[in-house]
Amino acid sequence: MQSIKDKVIVITGASSGIGASAARKLTQLGAKVVLAARREDQLKTLVTEIGENAMYVVTDVAKRTDLDNLIQQAIAKFGHVDVMWNNAGIMPISFFEEGHVDEWDKMIDINIKGVLYGINAVLPHMLQRGEGHILSTSSVGGLKTSPGIGVYSGTKFAVKAIMETLREEVAQTIKVTTIYPGATKSELGHDITSPKIKGLYGNLTNMPKLDEEAIANAVIYAISQPDNITVNEVVVRPLGQTR
Repeated sequence: MQSIKDKVIVITGASSGIGASAARKLTQLGAKVVLAARREDQLKTLVTEIGENAMYVVTDVAKRTDLDNLIQQAIAKFGHVDVMWNNAGIMPISFFEEGHVDEWDKMIDINIKGVLYGINAVLPHMLQRGEGHILSTSSVGGLKTSPGIGVYSGTKFAVKAIMETLREEVAQTIKVTTIYPGATKSELGHDITSPKIKGLYGNLTNMPKLDEEAIANAVIYAISQPDNITVNEVVVRPLGQTR
């Protein structure tokens, strides 16, 4: 396995959950992390906890200029970017009949455009250097859909398509990895407003769920491969999850 020490890793959606857990583990392994999210108070707390090998940039991934600024700030601080992890995402799922169109728009902006803007911001830098690694978080919902998650699932299928095409285009120099988490103990889903979905999830509170650290370990596994090996897809489910 390749050492992660001194790698510069940019993480969106890093103020809590999977992103924050990974940031802690990566810096323990010697990486330098650039943390991006909208909630500055949580970013400040996390950077204070991690120490000098971390910095943060308040970032709304739905804004292309914010992603451009994020990469510029990372390069200004650490000189280059080795890894870009497009991890920000939201999951206000609902049934189509409920017509939560505003929430559909937000999922498209964050889950799809956020990934595209992240790729657009970092790819020229990596191509110029002749190396780099781009990861994006999809979901097992990006492999198989079910009632109530149609739009969310559609955004995560889009991430799969975007990343697979990117892999084919840059396979000679840039590593590309898509992470597909199963049910996870995280804040994702806290913004669900659908009473029907909340009722459904009320019956699933005892279902098996991954710790956030499990996804962090999957990302570390992908990042730490030798230069001549790329892990393109990682699916991580808790034991007992069937979908």
